[in-house]
Amino acid sequence: MNNEMNILVSNIPREGILRLVMDDQKSGNALSEEMMSILIKAIEKASIDDSVKVIILAAEGSIFSSGHNLKQITDAREQSEDGEPYFRQLFDQCSSLMQLLVNCPKPIIAQISGIATAAGCQLVATCDLAYASSSAKFATPGVNLGLFCSTPMVALTRAVKNKHAMEMLLTGDFIDSKKAKEIGLINNFYEIDELEKETMDIASKIANKSSVAVSTGKNAFYTQSDYDLAQAYDFTSKVMVENLLKDDAKEGIGAFLEKRKPNFKK
Repeated sequence: MNNEMNILVSNIPREGILRLVMDDQKSGNALSEEMMSILIKAIEKASIDDSVKVIILAAEGSIFSSGHNLKQITDAREQSEDGEPYFRQLFDQCSSLMQLLVNCPKPIIAQISGIATAAGCQLVATCDLAYASSSAKFATPGVNLGLFCSTPMVALTRAVKNKHAMEMLLTGDFIDSKKAKEIGLINNFYEIDELEKETMDIASKIANKSSVAVSTGKNAFYTQSDYDLAQAYDFTSKVMVENLLKDDAKEGIGAFLEKRKPNFKK
């Protein structure tokens, strides 16, 4: 069903898969205050909805997301203090959204059918998985406007190697889906008419896994990435013990030994 702003379409979860589709094509699906607010509410709701196993984030039109709404930013300059209060609020909100994507216990998959630039590219880099059309393009072009993509840089440098990230950040040039896959920004790319099916197939595969194991693993993945080697092993060893004590682990291991399909809790 459509939400009250009519810029994000949220479908009833099918087989545990929730599709959130940005549809503000007039602004290039910009991450405006309104769009980010609605995304935050939708993901927070999905985070505690047991019927949701996987979230797909997609968009209508030829632009996945153009990043922040530059017209809103320009208009804000006419407000008090040259727009500084608005700018602070905007980037705090964006940071909250990106952290929510990482902290959400449900895997989030970006389905990119078109162009993703600046904060739109940040959105792609932040999602757990990303699949694009063969014609999709990606860029962090802020440097071309005198505004370095510093916040997109946070997600980009966590998704790709530093030299690839710096090349995108310093040149502002577009890269295609082939290059995006090579550097690790996306997982794979497909012809446009195959993209949704391929993305749904991946989501369905994940949705059939143990929700307990998936949420435990996602949290552990991002937590241990900031630790040194010894800390990482200490932390994940404790996570493994806690996971083994869960009913789903008992069921999954028992099913494997008995050569049957596991019946995980829904």
